[in-house]
Parts: sequence; structure tokens; C-alpha cells
Amino acid sequence: MRARVFFADERVREAYAALKNSRRREDQHLVTLLDGAFDALAADAFCGTQVPKRQIPRFYRRRYPLFDNLWKYNLTGSWRLMYTVASDGETIAVVIEWLDHTGYERRFGY
Repeated sequence: MRARVFFADERVREAYAALKNSRRREDQHLVTLLDGAFDALAADAFCGTQVPKRQIPRFYRRRYPLFDNLWKYNLTGSWRLMYTVASDGETIAVVIEWLDHTGYERRFGY
């Protein structure tokens, strides 16, 4: 099911732009991973793993109260892409953030 991919807010868009403009090799590698994930989400927004509603962190519920679902897409190198799926007559994948393994564990309280 084809989907359109958007960023959740300007903060996320700016973080991606900063990564894309960075000259650091690690940042360019992450951009490559994210671009691949965006392509996968555009092809099928449900390709990630859905997070059970009871496990959605309060951080996301407070920052994005209109989002009622959360999905995780595993990137290589222990990176995770967090997104939600919405519908406006068509399927939309909304990128919330990407986290390294440590950030992911902190966000979810593991």
C-alpha cells in the first residue's frame, strides 16, 4: 500500500536537514539509512513493528496528542525510526524521530 511520508513537525525536518548538510561520515551514513527507511515507508507504511498502545511513552502522547498509534522501523547500527500512520483519504506515514539504541531505551524506560 503506497503512502506519503511527512515529518511530524519543523523540528524533525530541521534535524534531518542538518544531518543531510553535515560532512561527518557517521551523519551521512545515517542519512542513507533514513532515506532507505523513507522509501520503505512510502512503499508500505505498515512495514515496521507496531508498538502496543499501552507501551507508547508519555513523551509522544504529550507532544503529539492527535497521534493514536506508534510504529518502529529498525535501521541498521541499532538505530530506530519512530513514526505514526494516519489517513486522509490516503495512507500517510508521519516521521516522529530517529533514535540510537541508548536513546530508544531511555525514551521507552527500558
